Amino acid sequence: MLLLPYRSYGTANRLYFIGRVLDNAPLPSPAERGSTLRGLRTMWQRLETDEVPNATVEIGLEGHVTRVTTDAEGYFRINLTPSAPLPWNDGWHPVPLRLVGLPAGVELTGDDAIAATATVLVPPPDAEFGIISDIDDTVVETGATSLPRMFRNTFLREYRQRLPFAGVAEFYRALQVGLNGKRNNPVFYVSSSPWNLYDLLDDYMTHHGLPAGPLLLRDFGIRRANLREGHLDHKLREITQVFETYPTLTFVLIGDSGQRDPVIYREVVRRFPGRVRAIYIRDVEAGLAESKRDAIVTTLAAEIRAEGVPMLLVPDTAAAAAHAVIIGLVTPPAVAEVAIDAAKA
Repeated sequence: MLLLPYRSYGTANRLYFIGRVLDNAPLPSPAERGSTLRGLRTMWQRLETDEVPNATVEIGLEGHVTRVTTDAEGYFRINLTPSAPLPWNDGWHPVPLRLVGLPAGVELTGDDAIAATATVLVPPPDAEFGIISDIDDTVVETGATSLPRMFRNTFLREYRQRLPFAGVAEFYRALQVGLNGKRNNPVFYVSSSPWNLYDLLDDYMTHHGLPAGPLLLRDFGIRRANLREGHLDHKLREITQVFETYPTLTFVLIGDSGQRDPVIYREVVRRFPGRVRAIYIRDVEAGLAESKRDAIVTTLAAEIRAEGVPMLLVPDTAAAAAHAVIIGLVTPPAVAEVAIDAAKA
């Protein structure tokens, strides 16, 4: 039995928790290497999960215990208010969880209860802005525009062996540091990848030096609501919730031209006027003649610029970093760090 809390976020006065309960054996660490066959077997085990509905999870927050019940896919989601505003505490707050009940009224007590720790990001009041980024074809090449290439990259290559785009980690760390140098600008990753890949993505981010942040993934369950919700709906819902959680914070949005990120970000600009500092879209066809996809992005960029928000279709991370210096998001040395990493590629 597994109790899996996912890294989440909140404020000093409200914390959002999300996690899952599965009746599966623990998977090997993503750091462990093996044959392609073993990798395929492990990936199948990761995707073919046995969810535990109606399980009871206890959340211990500031001396108070709250119970939440898992849904049909084994997920639990809940917002809690601490008894007193939380301090910043370097941004991350550990919160103890326990699995104390199973379906059919089975209680787990004492040593039978399964324990885990949730980590919740609480940005400080002096954060300059937040960063919201896609993952696939934005941080790391996935090939989402080609199903065969996406399958090969996702299932046949070890995650750690897939290098992030040149300069991405340096650029994201520079955005996290901002101009005040405090490294307290929150980073959020929003992806249409399933929650089943959470451990792989979390390990990947850590291994390649990307800033830690909540990973807001997608449920690929068979419930009707899940089948109806597409790529655009999922991302827009998650981004909207982040914006509404931090009503005084502005954001930088980062995505790619391969899927619907430009369309999603245009809608975000319209829903939250004055809240978006800049939008950077990685050109997945950089170096090729202008395509229909590029033309669509260029048109959307013009619409967004008319509303006072710069949106750039960039060939690489260095171009985004250079613009970020101009508009006062990062310091000039950040561009040099990105350029050094790009030269290694």
